[in-house]
Amino acid sequence: MTIYRLFEDPLFPDPEEADPDGLLAVGGDLAPERLLAAYGSGIFPWYSEQSPILWWSPDPRLVLEPERLHVPRSLRRVLNSGRFRFSLDQDFAAVIRACACTPRPGQHGTWIVPEMVAAYEALHALGHAHSAECWRDDRLVGGLYGVSIGSVFFGESMFFAEPDASKALFATLVQWLAAAGCTLIDCQQTTQHLLRFGAREISRREFLRRVAEGVVLPGMPGMPGMPGQWSFKGESSPAGAMIQGELCGA
Repeated sequence: MTIYRLFEDPLFPDPEEADPDGLLAVGGDLAPERLLAAYGSGIFPWYSEQSPILWWSPDPRLVLEPERLHVPRSLRRVLNSGRFRFSLDQDFAAVIRACACTPRPGQHGTWIVPEMVAAYEALHALGHAHSAECWRDDRLVGGLYGVSIGSVFFGESMFFAEPDASKALFATLVQWLAAAGCTLIDCQQTTQHLLRFGAREISRREFLRRVAEGVVLPGMPGMPGMPGQWSFKGESSPAGAMIQGELCGA
């Protein structure tokens, strides 16, 4: 097993050489060029304050094809109730800081360290990192953020401050991404929560192939800084796989 050390050039070894847990490399930095090279190669950073930057490419990989989205009936009732409103890129800073307070499964303390917050805010300013927000009246009650390259959306983290907020937001985001031409959503790690939405595990080899195909496609229209609000509208299709929605002007 070999763990590679990164230096100044934003280059990565073959992800297929990652260890059984997915750890591939250590070191380097979080400059936008390196982050974009990492995501475009099926790699993401994940580490804690007590460690150097670690780069991962797990096998298998959890993904969601937008057309496979499954929305449980109970969540459709929440969405149709009008309890929440949803927005895109309205408060990236607040979302990533709230996510920093939410540990990943099996990890104690935050993994979104201050240098990572700064790095993704820089990506956001360049139009590659995006946030989605869930509001109850004027209070931010849920959010998620990720990276968009071509037709692939790489999810990073989410949070909620009220029951059903993150679930409603995720379902609404996926239906918008589907309409925008997204071909693949990278969920990184397997959770029962995401499996219930229709996510599935695929091999790293298949994931790398899908990413290579998707990142060279045209970007999703409107992703960079699109103002506006989503509203959920309609029931699932007869196959139970898709929901209909609309993008409303701010």
